[in-house]
Amino acid sequence: MHADDQVDEGVSAELAAFLREVDDRRPVKIAPCVCQGCGGRLFLFLVNASGAERRCSGCGSRAFIADSEEYWNEEYWEGDEPGEAGCPCGSEEFEAAVAFSLGSDGLVRWVTVGLRCVEDGFCGIYADWKIDYGPTDHLLTMV
Repeated sequence: MHADDQVDEGVSAELAAFLREVDDRRPVKIAPCVCQGCGGRLFLFLVNASGAERRCSGCGSRAFIADSEEYWNEEYWEGDEPGEAGCPCGSEEFEAAVAFSLGSDGLVRWVTVGLRCVEDGFCGIYADWKIDYGPTDHLLTMV
């Protein structure tokens, strides 16, 4: 872990450790995905290389991760259409957290979506994309 890492309450230890291993050069802020509608923490995901959309298993509410909605159209997909996230065990229901890699200027530089399968605990990175603009503070709340 980096000395400046921040892990918000509600992120499982397994998922936080997995996300932290992805990039140990920059400090990260890791936040759990929580449904704004019902407070649920289990989701189904559509993902591609540059974005993610989650659907709450409890109430069906949908939300985009970080700036995904801006790029969630055929113009940006370039043959990488979103697909359903799935665990090797066959389950499609996940606990989720987002790691925001921060630059020395404090701006978000990378967004990484980590999912932990509720059936077998398998952790994986299902989407990861670069942020090359600022300001980026708004992204930290879009999980």
